[in-house]
Amino acid sequence: MLEPVQGVYIAFEAVIAVLAILGNVLVIWVVKLNPAFQKTTFYFVISLALADIGVGLVMPLAIVVSLKIEIHYYACLFMCCQLMIFTQASILSLLAIAIDRYLRLRLLTRYRIQRSQKKIRGALAAIWLLSLLVGFVPFGWAEPKPENSDFINCTFTNVIKMDYMIYLSFFAGTLIPLIVMCILYAKIFCLIRTKLQPCSMNVNGQRSFYRQEFRTAKSLALVLFLFAVCWLPLCILNCIEHLGQIQNFQPFTYMGILLTHSNSVMNPIVYTFRIKKFRETCIQILRTYIVHKDPEDATSPSATISEHS
Repeated sequence: MLEPVQGVYIAFEAVIAVLAILGNVLVIWVVKLNPAFQKTTFYFVISLALADIGVGLVMPLAIVVSLKIEIHYYACLFMCCQLMIFTQASILSLLAIAIDRYLRLRLLTRYRIQRSQKKIRGALAAIWLLSLLVGFVPFGWAEPKPENSDFINCTFTNVIKMDYMIYLSFFAGTLIPLIVMCILYAKIFCLIRTKLQPCSMNVNGQRSFYRQEFRTAKSLALVLFLFAVCWLPLCILNCIEHLGQIQNFQPFTYMGILLTHSNSVMNPIVYTFRIKKFRETCIQILRTYIVHKDPEDATSPSATISEHS
């Protein structure tokens, strides 16, 4: 029989899963519909959205794991690995976005010339291949299978070693990329601030470019900040429990898991409220496909788009 805390956890997981899938499908729809978003950065934004959709799709597996059902050892291990894959894809997509924005400002024309569809596809392939590699590491670095049975009560800690979670997934896979991204965004804001100083340039076109880059950087930095806020508590909780040999309070674990999963819902909200182009295209989609209003009554996305808010 379900404990009350489990019932609440499962209900929230179900709501988050639906919102994560719908919200990030909308992100991909907007980018596909609006030519203004079909730039290098937004290819990585699509990668991030796909990772968040993946999180929504595998949340039923997280619910199964929380129920401690007796299933085959390798089935349980496989389910737990799915959660790790999409988490790693999210952090690597965020890192790719930060690198892209930094190079765009640091190299300017040279970066625009050197980047190509082939390089972008290569970077996207690297993100997902590395995520698969990190996600499936537990198949060679897992808790031992029971000697007398192939079946276990499926919980995360029964199959996934906490050493893997802390040293590879957290320190190497999350904390180091977060530090790198913070440094990159600090450099981005310093560079933009320097370029926007009155004595640094007199060309209005350049000032407009850097103002727009500043607004875009603020929105993407907010996405990074929310990722850190959502993921660090659970990672720190795991470290305290494992390294300090302290028994964790189960409701805190559920809260930490829900917070990490809720991050998959936040990015579409940030884009909608922070990026005017995105917001206007969302309204157009709602008018045309949801409300079924004649698109000729509304201005098309490509015609109405203005600068980022």
